[in-house]
Amino acid sequence: MINAGLVATLPTSADAVPYVVNHRLLQRGDTAVGVRDLRSGVETRFPAPWPRDFGTLTLSPDGDVMVFAGVHALRAVDTTGAVRWELRHGCWSAAECAEDHTSYSEYADDHYHSHADRGSVAYSADGKTLWAHVRNRPGAGAEEEWLVLEPADGTVLARYATGTIGSSFYTPHPDPAYMGLTVGEGDEDSPAFWGHWDGENLSVHRLDEEVLLAASPSGDRLLATDPGQWSLYLRSTADATELGRLDADDAVPSLDGDRVCWDYEAAFPFDDTAVVGTEGDYPEPRHWCLDPTTMSVRAQVAYPLPIAGPPRPAGPGQWLTSSADGTALHLWTLA
Repeated sequence: MINAGLVATLPTSADAVPYVVNHRLLQRGDTAVGVRDLRSGVETRFPAPWPRDFGTLTLSPDGDVMVFAGVHALRAVDTTGAVRWELRHGCWSAAECAEDHTSYSEYADDHYHSHADRGSVAYSADGKTLWAHVRNRPGAGAEEEWLVLEPADGTVLARYATGTIGSSFYTPHPDPAYMGLTVGEGDEDSPAFWGHWDGENLSVHRLDEEVLLAASPSGDRLLATDPGQWSLYLRSTADATELGRLDADDAVPSLDGDRVCWDYEAAFPFDDTAVVGTEGDYPEPRHWCLDPTTMSVRAQVAYPLPIAGPPRPAGPGQWLTSSADGTALHLWTLA
């Protein structure tokens, strides 16, 4: 066993979804997002343009602008709720909505909008670019695109056709030129994308049947798994070349005779150590210290108190778990 050391416990609200982004705790409610800086303790609130079930969000590295990725638009707002800019896009609803809804109230009670797929949005590490996964136009024939935007006004700098149909999430990178995107299409073909923006040109590596997990603190390596959760993959961030892999059944003992599955989330807090999980919460989560150099499991992580869920990235030297009762998040490091 390798002992985890508790860095902090962050109480969370029962009626909000918690995130940790750029050393800040975000709690997403239906009408507002509360933000607490974990270093200074300063708290702010951003009014939400639509309820939490209607999209995703990201916070600028400076903490002054929040961008909401909704069913019909990207909207950047400040702490007063004032709109900095808005970028309209095609509807994420499966009903092929052809309406250009400008207000949440127009589709608030519609079943297809409330169960729509979700795009995503993320700032680069330096906050100078914004990456967004959107649908390009309303109605039938809408296609999904990955955009690079100017964060000051939402101007589109580059676009890439993903050829996907599904919700997405981001894997950030310490180098502001790189960003990862995973699109969950609900089957074994779900792809991931590794993007590089040099200020003028966007290049993208498509990784079929992979789910991106985390980048190393130095930024030279990337950890991923597959939709079937069979193996872990280590890749070079420079060109997405595979550097190694580890099958779950070969690395971790089974609890009940069934095959072992890697979690869809993991942390890479140190260049020489990643923290990965198996089994989710049944019968209880098991987390493991992974040596990325040899792609081998060193030992299981021992926690001093009950935890739930997978390990999640929380910046260099730390990772994040939920508390067993769901009332808090715990920040950990190696003891």
